[in-house]
Amino acid sequence: MTFKTIRKLLSLVFFALTCATASSQEGFKLGAHGGIPLGDLNDQIGLVIGADIGYLWAPNKVFDLGVKAGIIHGFPETFKVETVSVKLPSVQFVPIAASVRIWAAKSFSFGGDVGHAIGLNKGNEGGFYYRPQIGFQVGPQSEINFSYTAIDLGEATWSTVTLGYVYTFLSARHFR
Repeated sequence: MTFKTIRKLLSLVFFALTCATASSQEGFKLGAHGGIPLGDLNDQIGLVIGADIGYLWAPNKVFDLGVKAGIIHGFPETFKVETVSVKLPSVQFVPIAASVRIWAAKSFSFGGDVGHAIGLNKGNEGGFYYRPQIGFQVGPQSEINFSYTAIDLGEATWSTVTLGYVYTFLSARHFR
């Protein structure tokens, strides 16, 4: 068994365990983010947008644990040399991950997502996905966050920095 296969298997096991423990969710989260690429794919991708949905369970006021899925779309660069124009293909991923958030203060959190990103475009097999982030609550049910996203593609690493907005639909348990 290769290291890549072991990582995929561990990611899926962790995701499955999180799903099993997340039956009494504290809230449904819907988010959007946009940013710029870094590193290996910076010359091929010009802009990145994405959307996420997830559920977070809050066993206490400091710690949240849940699951998340989403879509990431990288818009390609177009290169022009005199009369020839070359448009590179778009890059898309569907990340499926476990999420952890730690609320260091009432309006500040840090944490991240870990899982697997499924590649959607031709020749894109996806890879190990992680996304550390910090968030600032800007309303009773909304936050702004900054994140770094990385997807290990084997020969290259997809990496971006993004600014996002998340809205939380609080569970009925929150109002008791």
